Amino acid sequence: MSNEAPVAPEATGIRPARLTRGTIARYATGSLGTGGFATLPGLVLTYYLTDSLGVAALAAGAVITVAKVWDVVIDPVIGALTDRDLARHGSRRRLMLIGALALPLLFALTFAVPPALGPVAAGIWVLIAFTLTATAFSLFQVPYIALPAELTPSYDERTRLLTWRVVVLTFAILLFGAGGPALRRVSDDPFVQYLVMGVVCGLVIGIGMLVATAVARRTAPAPGATSPEEGRESPATGGIREHYASGIRALRRSRPFRLLLSTFVLQALATGLMLAGAQYVATWVLHSQAAVELLFIALIAPALLAAPGWGVVARRVGKERTFAIASVVFAAAALSILGMLWAPGDWIYVPVGIAGIAYAGMQSLPMAMLPDVISHDQRTAPDAAGGAGRAGSFSGVWTAGETVGFALGATTLALILAVTGYISSTGGQVVEQPDAAITGIIVSFSVVPAVLVGLSLLTLARYPLRRADIDPG
Repeated sequence: MSNEAPVAPEATGIRPARLTRGTIARYATGSLGTGGFATLPGLVLTYYLTDSLGVAALAAGAVITVAKVWDVVIDPVIGALTDRDLARHGSRRRLMLIGALALPLLFALTFAVPPALGPVAAGIWVLIAFTLTATAFSLFQVPYIALPAELTPSYDERTRLLTWRVVVLTFAILLFGAGGPALRRVSDDPFVQYLVMGVVCGLVIGIGMLVATAVARRTAPAPGATSPEEGRESPATGGIREHYASGIRALRRSRPFRLLLSTFVLQALATGLMLAGAQYVATWVLHSQAAVELLFIALIAPALLAAPGWGVVARRVGKERTFAIASVVFAAAALSILGMLWAPGDWIYVPVGIAGIAYAGMQSLPMAMLPDVISHDQRTAPDAAGGAGRAGSFSGVWTAGETVGFALGATTLALILAVTGYISSTGGQVVEQPDAAITGIIVSFSVVPAVLVGLSLLTLARYPLRRADIDPG
């Protein structure tokens, strides 16, 4: 499977070949890693800082935000570096492999804070370790996202490829969302609990990433990525400044990219906020540590079945319309959870399950639309800097935007907790939260995500690409 930029089907008159099951399976397995990394830190890291290490809520939010800001800084650089690898070596595999091999150790270190450290030193430890972990993840994630645009030029084959990726992604969310917290029950010692979780989950994440690198290895040498514009360096050969400039040019040049990215970032903020809040809902609203696992089962079990269904709907009515339907369903389900303020109980699993069905579409469809945006840009702006191998510039900006969304989700939760008077504690310490803090937890899990998804529909409504723009004739 070549990693050269796709030639538009209309340019050759040849119907694009279907992707093999092996290619789809190997690519999808990478989401065992991406889903695990996106889920587990978002679920437990803020709680780990506030309720195990004794870090204040605002400080915990700052730790996660700083690490994510660094991630945003480096993602465009990694995007351009992976374009350079494609130009020089015909493959994006090198950076993916480095990230997959480094992440397990760094992930374990994030949750290996010695119990003797005080809150300040513990916060610094997590900041450094998590920042390095996020860097390793970006080395894999950015080229991984760039691959679908190069694996197939077909509108429907991309939907098929990304649908199965999201099936694995939802399974990973279930595995890590329920299994990660469950691993903490191997010991009564909080240090051992989180260390075991970090080691086991880090290894599983790394294995998923390693399998996916095989797809990037199946490439042919790409053409040289020298800029056709005299006097300007291409991302593949330029310095750091050019790496950022290539991402900015992609944003300026492609209106579909700006609109799709804006939609996805707002939804990442909403889902990141709910993800970070699930542990707090389980502990302080449902009064059950095991409830966080049940919340994830309710969210993901329906999504496993729903992801292929969203793909079928998208082939009938288009990706953008199906994406809008999924978003509306998710917002309505999230908003209904506000009823927990007056009648907390197990009924919460019903709207969470409905949100899970919608979440499958909200993940698979924008990911399937991104390769369309990239190939549309290559066809409509063939003389843009970077030539054919520019997918890394797009995926670098995309990953940075996704990172911003999830980071701001955790930060928003930390701010809500701080404003509503949430009381932090160390492992084993018993505290009672004020009513305002409980209200803040429920609102951050319901109303705020629903509003954010509602705002995302405004940008999605302006997204211009349709099937005819990708597969003319």
